[in-house]
Amino acid sequence: MALPSLRIGTRGSPLALAQAYETRRLLAASGGVNENAIEIVVIKTTGDLIQDRALSESGGKGLFTRELDAAQLAGAIDLAVHSSKDLPTLLPEGLAIAGCLPREDPRDAFISIRAHRLQDLPPDATLGTASLRRGAMALRLRPDLKITLLRGNVETRLGKAESGAIDATLLALAGMKRLGFEHRATSILAIDEFLPAVGQGAIAITTRADDVATNRALQAILHTPTGAALQAERAFLTVLDGSCRTPIGGHATIAGAKLRFRGLVLRPDGSQALDVVDEGAAIDAESIGRRAGQSLLARMPAGFLA
Repeated sequence: MALPSLRIGTRGSPLALAQAYETRRLLAASGGVNENAIEIVVIKTTGDLIQDRALSESGGKGLFTRELDAAQLAGAIDLAVHSSKDLPTLLPEGLAIAGCLPREDPRDAFISIRAHRLQDLPPDATLGTASLRRGAMALRLRPDLKITLLRGNVETRLGKAESGAIDATLLALAGMKRLGFEHRATSILAIDEFLPAVGQGAIAITTRADDVATNRALQAILHTPTGAALQAERAFLTVLDGSCRTPIGGHATIAGAKLRFRGLVLRPDGSQALDVVDEGAAIDAESIGRRAGQSLLARMPAGFLA
């Protein structure tokens, strides 16, 4: 079957481009065509333009996808490549997550010239991050830390920590690996002590739901276990109505036909956290994630969710 002419939409950051080029490489190989036959279309998003404040103050995760969504719905691109943790819980009508590429390491990396581990930072050290989850989980371990806003691409944030402008930062190890920066991680945080964001490490591909040709072409490169894990994680987030205003972690793992999910919700200052573990058949991924979210909601004090 011949590969249709495809246009891949992406943000213009180095990490976003690396993910788009990886998708193009896999598609070209699966269809037996030259990579240059598949067009990369760079689209600047509102989230890329806002660097002086947290996303929670500007409209949330949709800021990184809105313009890509509009281009897809207008027919200007055929698919969009996203870091799946950037996707809002609800996509615009007419769009769907076609699936995911194989997941990269989902853990967080600690970067600092002051200490080898987060726990070893000096008293009242500054931790730069734009993630409420990372800030809340860091404060849970070290309540004395001073959390400061740090936006920008991976290279910019690495530079701030490596220059000593801030004492430390936390980044997704997956992004560092995709950019060839893994060696710049000071240490890696274990998933058990620092639960990743929903979708962390997974590249998600969105398409128009009725675009049969594009969806068929993608089937050869999509990774079913990663797709099931993401389904559980996003179902959990949807139940909690998770946004950039609530520190939430969620991570699913697949072993054979079984799926295990762990979720966590924290107060922004890290002073209180609720967690949940659930498991079942991988084919029931969405139900497992939804059930885990409902379990947390039933135990949650009033006003816990921002």
